[in-house]
Amino acid sequence: MATAPDVLFNLRNNFYLGAYQAAINNNDVPNLSEEDAIERDCLVYRSYIALGSYQLVINEVDSSAATPLQAVKLLALYLFSPDSKENTISSIREWLGDAAIGNNPILRLIAGTIFMHEQDYNEALKYTNAGGTMELYALNVHIFLKMNRSDYAEKQLRVMQQIDEDHTLTQLATAWLNLAVGGSKIQEAYLIFQDFSEKYQMTSLILNGKAVCCMHMGNFDEAESFLLEALNKDAKDQETLANLVVCSLHLGKPSARFLSQLKLSDPEHVLVKRGLTAEENFDRAMQTVG
Repeated sequence: MATAPDVLFNLRNNFYLGAYQAAINNNDVPNLSEEDAIERDCLVYRSYIALGSYQLVINEVDSSAATPLQAVKLLALYLFSPDSKENTISSIREWLGDAAIGNNPILRLIAGTIFMHEQDYNEALKYTNAGGTMELYALNVHIFLKMNRSDYAEKQLRVMQQIDEDHTLTQLATAWLNLAVGGSKIQEAYLIFQDFSEKYQMTSLILNGKAVCCMHMGNFDEAESFLLEALNKDAKDQETLANLVVCSLHLGKPSARFLSQLKLSDPEHVLVKRGLTAEENFDRAMQTVG
């Protein structure tokens, strides 16, 4: 028996690869089941969040919305209002403790995302470690790499490969792990991002992936061209700006402009706090890449 087509494939793929405006613009998928419609709305609102439109999400998701949408709204509240972070975290803990909704995969995903922002990786894993969806497995890979536990990340990746080796998130997670392992694996990571750039719309996420690979391989001129292309797509993207600071330092070019833009975008960024301005800081900067 043939499996039903995945009606949300393109929308999901746009979101995973950072084509957030495309995800928003192409969300009109006909004849969706109630469950699919909720997933569609979650992807669209998460795309708005990725673009910084927190207030739109807060305004549009009301108290009658389904649990996954309420969880997405919590993420918007968390990112929008630093002053109310404690209240937001308190709310999400309360929901996670509710037997009726606590195991909802989107709620667990959002919890993991919020605690990752808090750099409380063990707390994040409490809610994500059981997995259950490709996004949760991918988030686990990300968390383990942040903890410098590539061995655990590799175990999660194997689970993803067994489910669907060609899935966009499996490929992305493979590239992240390859970058963490380094050496000859960097070229393999580059080829994954190159494959994405040939198949799909070019995004800042893909360009940054290619640029980070180039930096690890010592090809800083090529990395700079990818990053400037990414900056043209989104002048406020923190990853692009941070990578440009690192790249400029290595090329002996002024990095102050990118550092100033990064400070406006994220005053708490590690490069801003370190005040990286000189070539001797390059090695420290490189540790933040990837």
